[in-house]
Amino acid sequence: MGDRGLVLDQLAIRYADGTPLLSISAEIAPGHVLSLMGPSGIGKSTVLAAITGTLPSAFRCDGTIALNGRMLNGLPPQKRRVGILFQDHLLFPHLSVGQNIGFGLPKGTPNRSDQVHGALTEIGLAGFADRDPATLSGGQRARVALMRMLLSKPEALLLDEPFSRLDIGLRAQVRSLVFERARSARLPVLMVTHDAADAEAANGQIISLPMQNGQSLPL
Repeated sequence: MGDRGLVLDQLAIRYADGTPLLSISAEIAPGHVLSLMGPSGIGKSTVLAAITGTLPSAFRCDGTIALNGRMLNGLPPQKRRVGILFQDHLLFPHLSVGQNIGFGLPKGTPNRSDQVHGALTEIGLAGFADRDPATLSGGQRARVALMRMLLSKPEALLLDEPFSRLDIGLRAQVRSLVFERARSARLPVLMVTHDAADAEAANGQIISLPMQNGQSLPL
């Protein structure tokens, strides 16, 4: 992989008092998905926070985080160029659907309106620009959140159980959309999940975080 993709080199997270939480080393090539598995509370989302630069003060982090050859350690979140999708799609309720999409565009982007309408058309929501996000279905909200994130031109994508609140049929549809778009954009993807079906659909490497007693978690 060389210096391309997302690299976690001996990333170790501990509590502020020094108690270890977890450690992980991984390399994710562009267009590939790594699934990080384990039950709630084991520290999966804490790994994502370390990568995005939003690690809570209750934790400390050692090791190296690199993205396409850039060291992310010490950079503020806005300079890391890492996109993230959560299980709550977090659309801004005071903005229209189009304004939510446009929020991902860098300042000074020319023809913003055309780009917003083009993005909505691309995800099957042409004509939705003026809609209130509260009127969207779960799948529609997921598509808007994904496109908003992609328009910000991230170099990596993190997934924090973004499919867990969707029903089974919709879950498969949105999951396929996210993975296809990430592969098309050649983004390295790190997904945390407790659901083996999500990990299987990602068709990539799976790491099961060990329990604190040193035993591996079953897949």
